[in-house]
Amino acid sequence: MNLPEGYGLRHFAEIDSTNDEAKRLAAAGEAGPVWIVAERQTAGRGRRGRAWVSPTGNLMCTLLVRPACSPSKAGELAFVAGLALHEAATHLLPHFPSDKITLKWPNDLLVSGRKASGILLESESDGRSNVSWLAVGIGLNLAHFPTDTPYPATCLGDEGGMVPSVTDALTALAMGFDRWYQRWQNDGFGAIREAWLFRAHGVGGAIVARLADEEIEGVFEGIEPDGALRLRVAGGAVRLVAAGDVFFGRRPQEGRKE
Repeated sequence: MNLPEGYGLRHFAEIDSTNDEAKRLAAAGEAGPVWIVAERQTAGRGRRGRAWVSPTGNLMCTLLVRPACSPSKAGELAFVAGLALHEAATHLLPHFPSDKITLKWPNDLLVSGRKASGILLESESDGRSNVSWLAVGIGLNLAHFPTDTPYPATCLGDEGGMVPSVTDALTALAMGFDRWYQRWQNDGFGAIREAWLFRAHGVGGAIVARLADEEIEGVFEGIEPDGALRLRVAGGAVRLVAAGDVFFGRRPQEGRKE
């Protein structure tokens, strides 16, 4: 497996969670950057503690890094990871229309409008103003996808007619992440934001943003310099959303498992 220079690799046939292993490595003093990949997870999870289906054949991995930045800056790496995923999917689906591979705020990869991947960032403070370490957890559906979700899902194998190998997927992802990570370090979030918006799904269209205690309907106008979602609501006012789930077009179906 070809990884960018300076990156380590930890491979497991089975593990509870690659993000949990990243935490254990960080606590043990691992400096990183190191990729942690598992053939199977027994306790995979997504955002807000949701279970993440982790069957063998999909890519389940976490990158442990120590970016030496504030928590708000560290959050920008979700967009870096999104760009790396987009690049990897484009590489793994060489004959697939590239305009049908898009990014959904804040952390999903869509293929033909269906979710194929998700990102989970977890970190720990150094007790001052920076994060001590950051775990960038990524799940990419290569061979399988869940069917009991409130949004349509897919896998690269179904979309491209051939299931990519986990090795090829991780190599493409790691190479892409390193390129965009260096771009973030050298040029700042502005360059990442511009590139992300160019690949974004649904800009200018109607969306529903589901927050912890409300739903907001409006037009998706883009993202702010800090990564917040910019939403034009009824009456012309602008709402900025820092965290939440986005659904396109109409309200999501009720009573579905998330």
